[in-house]
Amino acid sequence: MSKIAAIDTAQVHLRAHPDLVVQGAKGAHDKSDFLLVRVMTSDGITGFGEVSATPLWSGEDGTTAEHFVRRIIAPALVGAPLTPVGALESTMDRLIAGNPFTKAGVAIALWDAYARTLDVPLVEALGGPYRREVPIKLSLSGDDEHLRKVQAAAASAGFRAFKVKVGLGVDGDVRRMALAREIVGPDGFLGVDANCGWTRAEARRAIRLLAPYDPAFVEQPLAASDLAGMAELRGEGFPVVADESVFGMTDLVRVVEARAADVVSVYVGKSGGPGRAVELGRTAAAFGLGTLIGSNGELGLGAAAQLHVACALPELTTEFPSDIIGAHYYAEDILASPLDSDGRFVRLPDAPGLGVRPREDVLSLFEEKS
Repeated sequence: MSKIAAIDTAQVHLRAHPDLVVQGAKGAHDKSDFLLVRVMTSDGITGFGEVSATPLWSGEDGTTAEHFVRRIIAPALVGAPLTPVGALESTMDRLIAGNPFTKAGVAIALWDAYARTLDVPLVEALGGPYRREVPIKLSLSGDDEHLRKVQAAAASAGFRAFKVKVGLGVDGDVRRMALAREIVGPDGFLGVDANCGWTRAEARRAIRLLAPYDPAFVEQPLAASDLAGMAELRGEGFPVVADESVFGMTDLVRVVEARAADVVSVYVGKSGGPGRAVELGRTAAAFGLGTLIGSNGELGLGAAAQLHVACALPELTTEFPSDIIGAHYYAEDILASPLDSDGRFVRLPDAPGLGVRPREDVLSLFEEKS
């Protein structure tokens, strides 16, 4: 039986592509500190994962994640059987409260190693594939010339579907959406994402004023805990997407009971790993909720995990593109070979595990930390 022989980490610090920086209700996302995770097994198999965390949003970052992985998680998991991966995830839960993005980085590496041990793509280990490509979108933010610059850069990368960052003041939100609609045209796909930035009164006013610009959906219009308010907004004519309101299964149950959303944005990071993300998406579907894959600005390894999860879900809301943006968002990629993405779709790699691996110079960072 394959056992975990070692777990190590390497930090990577990257800035967003200057023309694509997201400015939302929770601040600007212009850089990210990632923690890469490597799991090595007794059979000589290596799996890779990625902690994609931002302190402002999740309370986690590469430094806190590295401490937890090296000092607490690795000593507990090394020597344990690689399977079942779910048991290893439960061990992490007993060791550390919260910190789902940190646990997800380790879980991605464990699932990658497990699928490589089986010599199958991760999507097959997760129960798929139900599809081999996923439609994607990119966020538009800022005002006036900045928004035009972001959209032009996104369009040059192939993107044709977008969501506009709002929740920064209703009047400015409406002007931003009006400009975005003008730029992408009457038939272009546009949703809006408030990132918890509106009060109930602001949300009702904003939705009424945004209606002429035909938003495809309204994402997280209210505070994560205001499920009653979100349920009321579902009657305003546009699908409501729950994002910050749903991290794990307990949150999903609350959203279902409150009838607070039409669609749930599932993250590999929020869920605590690929297996749990698939479980969350399947449960949402069982209760009649749509599912899309949300983003915390993942790099190549995280984006690959997002993609495998999306393709392992029996029901994915493909009319609302997912947020698997990967290296499009950053000034450089860390993968030896990038994911196959043209801005409209991202496609599964045909290789075991995640189907991707870091560049050689990135791999050398693990050796420096050992």
